[in-house]
Amino acid sequence: MPTALSWHLSSNHAESNLCAIYSSVTALRSKLVSALIFLGIAVFPAILLAQTPSDLPAAANPDAQSQTTSPLEPPPPRGSESAILTVFPHSESSPFWISGQLNFIFQGHPAFTSPYQGPHSLQHNSETRLSRVLTLYTGWRTSSSTEFLLDFESAGGRGISDAFGLAGYANLDVVRNPELGPTPYIARGIFHAVLALSSDRQDAERNPLSLFTSLPVRRLEFRFGRFSLADFFDTNSAGSDSHLQFMNWTIDNNGAYDYAADTRGYTVGAMLDFEDKNYGLRFAETLMPRVANGIAFQWNLERARAENIELELRPKLVAKRATIFRLLSYVNHADMGDYRVTIRQFEEGQTSVPDITHHPLQTTIKYGFGANVEQPITDWMSGFARFGWNEGRHESFVYTEVNQSIHFGAVARGKIWRRKFDRSGVAFVSNALSGDHRRYLQLGGLGFLLGDGTLTYAREKIVEGFYTTHLWRGTFFSFDLQHVNNPAYNQARGPVIIPAVRLHVEL
Repeated sequence: MPTALSWHLSSNHAESNLCAIYSSVTALRSKLVSALIFLGIAVFPAILLAQTPSDLPAAANPDAQSQTTSPLEPPPPRGSESAILTVFPHSESSPFWISGQLNFIFQGHPAFTSPYQGPHSLQHNSETRLSRVLTLYTGWRTSSSTEFLLDFESAGGRGISDAFGLAGYANLDVVRNPELGPTPYIARGIFHAVLALSSDRQDAERNPLSLFTSLPVRRLEFRFGRFSLADFFDTNSAGSDSHLQFMNWTIDNNGAYDYAADTRGYTVGAMLDFEDKNYGLRFAETLMPRVANGIAFQWNLERARAENIELELRPKLVAKRATIFRLLSYVNHADMGDYRVTIRQFEEGQTSVPDITHHPLQTTIKYGFGANVEQPITDWMSGFARFGWNEGRHESFVYTEVNQSIHFGAVARGKIWRRKFDRSGVAFVSNALSGDHRRYLQLGGLGFLLGDGTLTYAREKIVEGFYTTHLWRGTFFSFDLQHVNNPAYNQARGPVIIPAVRLHVEL
């Protein structure tokens, strides 16, 4: 019979072996992922060059079958929904693309009830701010199946309270670090290739993120470079466009989707996307920032990275009304703090206040899930809804401080009131924190967005409505109003009313 001491020693030895095995498997997986990414970069273009003539667009291949159209085209990229309405015309046949966008948002709020506030609070005094985002889109379609896209951007101005104090922040255009300034930067630099898996083709809308006018119905798409995960994952044609529709972070995106990005919302990585007539499946491996809400990336994949996978289903549930379901999962690996450990450090007197950054260099895991649905109701109205959840023990690191989110809404086009290019919408979102996260804020901890010094917890609830009117060619003007209950989950503060006007120009 082993003694208690010998059992304890053998148990510790087994645990050490398990830890060593886990570390080896993790390192091996990281190297395997890196190898697959670089293999894809090297091999995929060669496969494309070997495609048969039947893989070419119908215009280049007289023997190709007639084009077919899928039940519902994927939603256009954020801000490009009005591609047919531009100040300057754009060629449908040129291998080159150049266009631009100007987006100005003037937003503010009156004074509201606030018995106290902290360093990361929404300021209780009235304030107004002007933000601007200027984007230049360029592209070169090098063949019938490959293209290069390069976009430049300048984000200037400031948001109310410098983007602090709301989990569902009111303006998606705001850069969360105002010290970066309006200096132009590369927003996207993408190599995009399409491998045809069928001869049937469908029409595609030419836009800044894809210059192809037709695509194989069944295909495999490869992207590599700098891009935003929100361009391709968790998109929603009724609720993903901050330039013509809603402005709130947790309505335009799933608030619980802590997607990999730098401060400006972009990352570097590789993405595979398989598309068929009634479904699609996409996967991306991307870089994470070195610190929460940081601008610099961690390039060592053993220390930090993000995996994202999404299944998109396009069933015909309602006659002539195409439904879209998207099921999302992601796993982030980064130097993230642990709320429970941080609280324990504070309670034991190791720190004067809870500090989520007070830990040695480490790699922890944060994962989450999302569901996204959009449903045309009539030929002029669509409804949408999202649900998101992530594990709330580890630090909110990239997008916003939300551990659970549910929202729904509807968007209508002006066809019914004889304003064909106008649109309006209304949406409701309810955001929540995990028990560990809320306890951290209650004790005076600061997140990268939130921190009132203490917390009287309640779900953050936001209602947003907008009306966008078409002025001339690619010029649009919008009115927007948001009502926020329990800003930053604090029922001791608020409510807050946030009106805004927006000018959007599509060049």
